Amino acid sequence: MAPREVRQPEVARLAALLLALVLVLPVAQAGHTALVAGAFLVELLSQGRYAPLSALTSAPAREALAVPGVAADRYVPAGLGAGRRLVLVHGATAEGKDDPRLREAAELLARSGFDVAVPTVPGLTRGRLRPEDVGAVVATLAARPGPAVVLGVSVGSGPALLAAADPSVRDRVSAVVSLGGYASALEVVRFWLTGTYEYGGVRGRVARDPRLVGEFVRANADLLDPRARAELMTGDPERAARFLAALPPDLRRYLDSMSPLGVAREIPGRLVLVHGRGDPTVPYTESLRLAAARPGNTTLLLVGILEHVEGGGGRTGRQDARDLFELWRAMYALLAG
Repeated sequence: MAPREVRQPEVARLAALLLALVLVLPVAQAGHTALVAGAFLVELLSQGRYAPLSALTSAPAREALAVPGVAADRYVPAGLGAGRRLVLVHGATAEGKDDPRLREAAELLARSGFDVAVPTVPGLTRGRLRPEDVGAVVATLAARPGPAVVLGVSVGSGPALLAAADPSVRDRVSAVVSLGGYASALEVVRFWLTGTYEYGGVRGRVARDPRLVGEFVRANADLLDPRARAELMTGDPERAARFLAALPPDLRRYLDSMSPLGVAREIPGRLVLVHGRGDPTVPYTESLRLAAARPGNTTLLLVGILEHVEGGGGRTGRQDARDLFELWRAMYALLAG
């Protein structure tokens, strides 16, 4: 989903980088792709306050996409014929495919040249996720000829990655991008309930808002017996930790079924993991975990200029410039195919 804020020095640095790239790249098509990749980042990170991509391109057409059993839209790039196909999977939002920030991001991707399909994942509109929700992404991939890039945002990376590994459609997937996503459903639930995270030598703890814990427990009440619901509704991280240490077998199997970690090596093509170092919603250790499970043909980008999936979160300076350059390289590679 589209970012909310960006610092002006970052945009200035990226604009200078774009000019340098256009001047030094000798091949016209490569120069055009470099320019589009940079213009996309400037507009996305500034929430449209700077709009070079919109100035360079015509607005895409938005139309309903016929996917059996799934509400989906298609964003068709203007004047480019059939663009490179991309499936965009939203995070937790009550509006699904109609979330305004998601629509803005889909339009920018289409302006970049992608033919974008956006399905609604029903569970994510209710703050929950079930194995059948992966079917919405699988059906969208099956309804369109491949190959396609699959882009999952936040917890939407779960069904995105699981669908990409599905044997019925994985031959239609050329690359997968996870933005602020997770590897282990158990570990991300642990973070949401207790505020703790850990992988390898990285560990930490953040304070959890009991109201948000309560909302999560209510959304998933069907998975819990009355006693467990009452324990977790207190918002006490110690009680939650004890519950997670002795999970019922059925609940553990469910969490395993929703974990991309279990299918990491079956994900086809290139895998790009982008995560904010200070992400308050899904800890960046989740991308570390997934990258370790699937090291081949995987790119891991940990950046300070993102918080969760929004711009903003770090300090200014050389590190931000490096972060922008790495994001530009990743976007350039996707556009170049």
